[in-house]
Parts: sequence; C-alpha cells; structure tokens
Amino acid sequence: MKIDRFVIAIIIVMALAYFFPFWGSKESPLPLSSIGRIGISLIFFFYGLKLSLGQIKDGLKNWKLHVLVQASTFILFPLLVIIFKPLIAIEEGQSLWLPFLFLAALPSTVSSSVVMVSMAKGNIPAAIFNASISGLIGVVITPLWMGLFLPQSTGDFDFSTIYLKLITEILVPVVLGLMLQRFWGKYARKYQKQLTTFDKAVILLIIYKSFAQSFINQIFSAVSIFDLLLILGALMVLFYIVYYLIGYISKALGFTIEDRITAQFCGTKKSLVHGTVFSAILFPPSFPMGLILLPLMIFHAMQIFIISIMALKLSQRKQLKI
Repeated sequence: MKIDRFVIAIIIVMALAYFFPFWGSKESPLPLSSIGRIGISLIFFFYGLKLSLGQIKDGLKNWKLHVLVQASTFILFPLLVIIFKPLIAIEEGQSLWLPFLFLAALPSTVSSSVVMVSMAKGNIPAAIFNASISGLIGVVITPLWMGLFLPQSTGDFDFSTIYLKLITEILVPVVLGLMLQRFWGKYARKYQKQLTTFDKAVILLIIYKSFAQSFINQIFSAVSIFDLLLILGALMVLFYIVYYLIGYISKALGFTIEDRITAQFCGTKKSLVHGTVFSAILFPPSFPMGLILLPLMIFHAMQIFIISIMALKLSQRKQLKI
C-alpha cells in the first residue's frame, strides 16, 4: 500500500507550524487569513464549474441508496457521537468531544469517494451524485448540529451570521461556477488535476495557520501520546460501526453489491476540505482550531488507508466469490 502523498504533506505542514509558527500568527506580515478566504471561494467556484447537473438528475432515480448515504453522513454519525457525551465528565474530555461532533456533522468527501468506489467496482454514477450533493447539504445541516452544542462553549453562535458567510463564501461561488460552466466547464474538467492540487494547497495553508496558532497558544500541551492513541482508537470504532451498520441496512434493503459498496464507501467518508472551511466560519477566532481539526485529519488519513485496502479486496471479488 502506498502512503497518500496528501497525508504526508499534512504531516510536513504540521511540522512547519511547530518549528516556524510565526508566519501563521497575528503578527505575521503575510495575510494568510485573507488568502485562505479567497482560496476557499475559488475552490467552490471551480467545484461549480465541474459539477455535472446531468449526473445529479440521473442519480435521483436510485433514491433509497441516496437516502441511506445522506442519513448515515448527517444523522447516524452525529447521533453515535452524541450518545457518548453524558459519559464524559472531565473538562478535558468535553474539549475533545466537540471536535468529534464537528467531524461527525461534516459532509462526505468527493474525490476520494469516487476514486475508491471506482477501484472497488461499485456504482460510480451514484458515488458521484452522493459525494456532490453531500457538500451542498452540509452547508445547511452541519451548522445546525454545531449550533445545538456550541453556545455552551462559545456563547457566540449567530445563525444569521454563519449562514451569511456560508452563502457568500461557498454557495455564491458554486452558483457562479454553474452559470459559467458553459464557457469554462471544459477547461475545468481538462485541468482537473491542477485544480485538485490548488484545492489541496489551500487546505494545507489553512491547516498551517490553524496549527501555528495552536502551537503558539500551547493548545496541545495537555494532549498526551495516550490521548492521541485514544482518539485514534475512538475514530476506528466510530468508522467500523458506521461501515457495518450501512452494510447491514444495505443487505436488508436488497442492494446489489455495487450499490452496497457505494453506500459503505460514501457513507463513511468525511471531507477535510469542508472541515477546514467550516471550522473557519463556525468557530470564533479565539477557539483552538488546531484541536478542532486534529480528529478530522487523523480520520482523513485513516479512512484513506482502510478504504484503500477494502477497495483492493473488493476489486478482486470474482476470485473471492463475494
């Protein structure tokens, strides 16, 4: 198995933030916050240029599969995390629980979901539909979940302000991209590899800034190696519970093996792109962004590794008689 290069890049950026945090601080001469906001808008503008309305329209036919994927993404995931909230009594545990809820409330990722479904010989059009629509649904659902719990921690959660930012920084660029798709859409699809590199560069910049500020404020001083192992273990348990529950429901609904692969692969993914974007909008500047993004980045690396292995095995299912 090859290690995902983006995961390696995240580790390098975190190391840079640790050793050279100044460039991500408030005193830095580089306007990283402004660059990040512009980059975010461009990401979703290009997303609108590449979004296929025809595939979304065709995908509506397989509604049972789509309902299962979106319900797993936006209902099952958060409920599984919320169940454990009463069991956490200490303040440190509560501070780690909120990042888990943020992870659970995020939409599914687009590119890796489609790639993994394709590798496993699943229902690719359904994967494209679910991955594409998930990001748009998340603009509405993710703030609603966080709004139920953030006021207790921040006392500064204004839905009108939040949704105004989401509309101006995400929905407006997507709509603008759709409107200009007839002119520039073919170029966006032609240079999709370069645009993906641009997306990742913006995400790495946001990660650097978040972790640089967290290191300056010594946010991770209370997070031990044992805590990291505990986070990893909890994330693996969460992933496998959702994965096998989706598989069980898929079989009960009589899905084909191709639809079951799509449901399990798309329903268990969480988007690092949306996570980094939403964190900057949903949480106030005083909040420890590095700690908020930590479980998401661990989950991102873990989901790629686990699903890659599963996709490789499923691609050989004729020999395995699955």
